[in-house]
Amino acid sequence: MTTDYSAGPSGLALEDIDLGDLRFWQRPLDERAQGFAVLRAQPAPQFFTLPKMPFLGQPPGSWALVRHADVAEASRNPEVFSSEPTATQPTDAPRIVDRFFRSMIDMDDPRHAKIRRIVSRAFSPRMLSKAEDDIAGRAKRIVDGLIAAGPGVDFVANAAVRLPVEVICDMLGIPPEQHATVVALTNISTGYTDPEYVGATLDYSSGTGKMSHLGMMRSMGTIAWAGWRLHRLAAKLGKERIANPTDDLTSALVNANLDGEQLTPQEFGAFFLLLVVAGNETTRNAIAHGLKLFTDHPDQRALLMEDFDGRIGGAVEEIVRYASPVIFMRRNVTRDHEMNGHLYRKGDKVMLYYPSANRDEAVFTDPEKFDITRSPNPHIGFGGPGPHFCLGANLARREITVMFRELFTRLPDIRSEGEPDRLLSGFINGYKRLNCTFTPPSTIPAGRSASEGS
Repeated sequence: MTTDYSAGPSGLALEDIDLGDLRFWQRPLDERAQGFAVLRAQPAPQFFTLPKMPFLGQPPGSWALVRHADVAEASRNPEVFSSEPTATQPTDAPRIVDRFFRSMIDMDDPRHAKIRRIVSRAFSPRMLSKAEDDIAGRAKRIVDGLIAAGPGVDFVANAAVRLPVEVICDMLGIPPEQHATVVALTNISTGYTDPEYVGATLDYSSGTGKMSHLGMMRSMGTIAWAGWRLHRLAAKLGKERIANPTDDLTSALVNANLDGEQLTPQEFGAFFLLLVVAGNETTRNAIAHGLKLFTDHPDQRALLMEDFDGRIGGAVEEIVRYASPVIFMRRNVTRDHEMNGHLYRKGDKVMLYYPSANRDEAVFTDPEKFDITRSPNPHIGFGGPGPHFCLGANLARREITVMFRELFTRLPDIRSEGEPDRLLSGFINGYKRLNCTFTPPSTIPAGRSASEGS
């Protein structure tokens, strides 16, 4: 398919849509939404192939699940729609990458259930309460820094990325001097199709959709290097906490024992990586999308500020629904199975597309409208129902709430400026950069300096 996905406004037809082609994910967000609407209108799920890549051969294609009912039912039925061997890649990853990134999100029960029970203990009310007590103070210091930097700065780097990464790093016991390294490595882990982060991408200019051997080697090497660096950081911290336990999350994980079982070093390293990635990606992008949405919809911002405490809960859910920071998860069909009128065969791959499910006309009234008073709002922006629902959803909700309270209270006219620099990805709906502007207050509140550390 040779459609120029970077050109002009829409009127998309089915033949214009190829979810396996990165050019589709370069489209403006409203055109992507229209493409999903076209797919939802089809009588059956559509099958999409992936381009052949050096060293990986021809990856199997997948069925695109775009309706809310399909995504929810597949999520609830892991016996048929399995997360193994991977849930986060459209194709099976090479061993050099898989060894670092395969975590409990890529597992089924009973192993998944055992690891999740260990991890859930680490996310106990006491642990989350400890983190919550710190979130407000961190948000204040972040806004201090934003004010000191002045109008016109990048909101992502100076605000959106800082709060979730600082919170999760503190929970894990990662020292502040390593936060920037964690951000850089997680950018690579989730931005694996963006040339800025991996230095190579598929070449679509000729319509062949191929990557050179050198480009593939460079990309795989960069991703594996990022995974290795995060695993090494995890191993170092884990050894320290085994020898000298503290009250952080790393100590809770490496010293947890369930029915005589503990996390293996590989499992701990992979889950550590999952936490530092998932612990900041969804939240940072929800915060960045939120500022852009409230800038583009000033009526919704005014509505929020009329009763912040009464409406922020609904606003957070609507931001997550509308933005859908995580675009897909993959499932692997274990046996022939009919679902909602379509027969899936053993060995089929399916992709659960959350942005589409979250705008399904069969579930949401006026789904293209950003409405913070939407009720009910059964979005699946934190994953569908079932065993893999996001473990950190409540922490993410709290971080988004606190960040917007601090921003809109102290910088009442803050808004995004210009268009965001979007991540080139079919996995994460992310903003790499988003400038913001505001009227600086005359002083920073007494007792804190803009440069005060985290």
